[in-house]
Amino acid sequence: MIKRLLQSAVVLIVKLLLFINTIQAQTTYTISGRVTDPSGMPVPFASVALKGKASGITSDDQGHYLFKTSLSGDSVLVSSLGYQSRAYPLQPFRNQVIDVVLIPSSQRLQEVKVYGKGGDPAYRIMREVIRHRDEHNPVQLTAYEYESYTKIEAYLNNVESGRKNRKGAPRIGPVGRLLARLPTITDEAGRPAVPIFISEQLSSYYHRSSPEKAKELVRKTQVKAVGVTDGGLISQFTGTSFQQYNFYRNYLNVLQKDIPSPIADVWQGVYTYRLIDTVKVGESVCYQIDYQPKRSFDLAFAGTIWIDTTSHALVQVAAQIDKRANINFIDEIRIEQELEPTSAGAWLPVRTQVMIDTDELLPRAPGGLVRFYSSARQIVVNEPKEVNFYDPSIELADDYKESSPSYWTSVRPETLTAGELRTFQIVDSVRNVPFMRVVGEGIRLGFNGYQSLGKLHLDYGPFLYSYASNTIEGHRFRVGLRTNPGFSRRWVLRGYAAYGTLDQQVKYSLGADYIVSRKPWTLIGARRTYDLEQVGLTPENLGSNSFFYAYARFGSLRRPFFQEDNQAYLRRELGKGFTQTVTFRNRTFEPLYAFAYRTSPTQGFDSPLKRKFRTTEVILETRLAPDEVILQNDNERLSLGATRKPVYTFRYIIGLRNVLDGAFNYHRFSFDVKHSFRLGALGRTYYNASVGYIPSILPYPLLHTPLGNESWFYVDNAYNLMNFFEFVCDRYVSIRVEHNFEGLFFNRIPAIRRLKWRFLTTAKVLVGGVSPDNLSAIPATDDLGQPVAGFQPLGRTPYVEVGYGIDNIFKVMRVDAIHRLTYRDNPGVTPFTIKASFWVSL
Repeated sequence: MIKRLLQSAVVLIVKLLLFINTIQAQTTYTISGRVTDPSGMPVPFASVALKGKASGITSDDQGHYLFKTSLSGDSVLVSSLGYQSRAYPLQPFRNQVIDVVLIPSSQRLQEVKVYGKGGDPAYRIMREVIRHRDEHNPVQLTAYEYESYTKIEAYLNNVESGRKNRKGAPRIGPVGRLLARLPTITDEAGRPAVPIFISEQLSSYYHRSSPEKAKELVRKTQVKAVGVTDGGLISQFTGTSFQQYNFYRNYLNVLQKDIPSPIADVWQGVYTYRLIDTVKVGESVCYQIDYQPKRSFDLAFAGTIWIDTTSHALVQVAAQIDKRANINFIDEIRIEQELEPTSAGAWLPVRTQVMIDTDELLPRAPGGLVRFYSSARQIVVNEPKEVNFYDPSIELADDYKESSPSYWTSVRPETLTAGELRTFQIVDSVRNVPFMRVVGEGIRLGFNGYQSLGKLHLDYGPFLYSYASNTIEGHRFRVGLRTNPGFSRRWVLRGYAAYGTLDQQVKYSLGADYIVSRKPWTLIGARRTYDLEQVGLTPENLGSNSFFYAYARFGSLRRPFFQEDNQAYLRRELGKGFTQTVTFRNRTFEPLYAFAYRTSPTQGFDSPLKRKFRTTEVILETRLAPDEVILQNDNERLSLGATRKPVYTFRYIIGLRNVLDGAFNYHRFSFDVKHSFRLGALGRTYYNASVGYIPSILPYPLLHTPLGNESWFYVDNAYNLMNFFEFVCDRYVSIRVEHNFEGLFFNRIPAIRRLKWRFLTTAKVLVGGVSPDNLSAIPATDDLGQPVAGFQPLGRTPYVEVGYGIDNIFKVMRVDAIHRLTYRDNPGVTPFTIKASFWVSL
């Protein structure tokens, strides 16, 4: 009997323990609190996790954290860059608040009192920093290289609008309601956040100073993101090449904005400084100095720098920009960086963390949070590679996609937080939700104008050219297709067919490119096009302005003509940014307006007349863009433009008579340079200068037609008060200049400051003319006695227009007031106008 009772008691105890464990396993409890330093200042983005568990969160920008877990643990482990990690005891399965105080990894020294004349002693220290700056700038090294690990995360957050409904609950917009149905993680403030992007990358980064070149070899990468099907191009965006923050430069380029460094040449005119303490950071005894912009609304940093007391080198920096600065859609930007000395004396960043908290784009729309982390190790200095080694500037290893979870565990400098691990797990679920798939397709469509047709390996587009309506074609419909990398990694096929309901003519284009080599980039191609064009409004004249080209096909067409255009070309990159293109071209000119030309202008009125002609040309183009950044993957190649150096383009065209029925021998020369540069606190200047010369006798459609603009919107590469086809030149010099003062003026007006308007000025000048022989090539009437549409040459007076405007109106609009200063008496001229343009910019 007693034995049975004991057995029953044991069974009951076991069942009770199992029940308790089950209850505990199903119990979720909350841990929250705030992370601060000993002075009470918040420690942002600290990692808070259960010790020995993959469950945790990161503190927000004010040090607050909150996370829920059902796991048990005896303590909470808290760590942050520049601080000693600390563990706090935990009561499992109970909601609790744990406020954390982190001790800086730097060691406080005994109090030192410094007295000086003429203000805070920080200024004396800063003068020494500036005096020794070049000694510590990594640019003074002949070369350096290191292994780089980068990590990028992006989330949609702030789903709630901040306002309350009648019941007192947060008001959520329609997008927020859709996002609320998606898998989420918990952000630093304890609110749901939808992960849309996370990547890791291991690269080898190389830099050479003379000539200045840089190269990143992407060895391994993993990317999971909404709207990304092939991570080849994205992997080149997420590397260390785009995370270079050198505080020894006068200006740091952050989100395409030039922000003065706290140790720049202009330090005393931009910032105020205050010496806080003397501390030990790693092996360096440092001055801790706080800095603030002299004017809170200026585009400048605020934060703290740690300066080595012996060498006056920058050891550590914390920099912040808040929403008062003139940057659109940004609540806050934070940059934290640690530097270490090299054997040659210069200091290199070894850890960089960046946080960008975005504002809502529209009322009641969610915001975004982006985090960057970059580390450098195995640093080698003053061992430059051969110059050709650095081309291309970004390169993918053949097996860059092949990696395992264990590989990433072994190469990460720091273990992923629980939130980051969960992001990798659920981002695939997020991007496969129908709503997010639509968003992803919209991103791709907005980026390149094409819509993928899935398994057909074809893209449809560009949508911008799908429809037009004009006086010649009536309603014009166009369907365009091109192959994508899924079709072939060597061949790119493209074409379109268009039809006009009024002229009932079929227009078409067929083209093929073959990639001979990717290093160096070598491409051969051919294209045949038959379509309706306008004199002076051809794709060659409009450049990359696709919107203006689409707009020009609406309404009344100016001097229209049909053109059969056959081209074969070879393009090869001979070195970084140095590209040579050779094109053989044969085309026709079939006018649909009153036109004729003298075949022998020297005979005067006795010269025979013709309406149509065919030309055969060889085009030699040399382009030099020394610091242009090119992203390349399979058969895709994307230019991100140049940053600090000008871009030069030289073109020479040779006309060949009697070759494939070519009607003329001629020569055309042109040279173009584009550049932008910073004028300190005054803003940024952009300019484009061009020179052209045609020493041959030709019909005016083969001469240079300056691009006019009769539309209501502003066009950057056009003369905005010049009519279409108002002038023709066979020799010309032109310059276009724009200076954007950014927030220099409006930031100083209290009532307007919050609007973030930016003042700008423009000037465009054209000097040119037409030789008497080319003037005589156009008769007054054709062979039927009908008047021939001629042209007006520029006289000795240059064409000049100047303007001023306001940019960033409602964050998307620019308004320009433009004055035409010369040739104001020409027919149909408007001497003054106001034009608008729209785009989203930061």
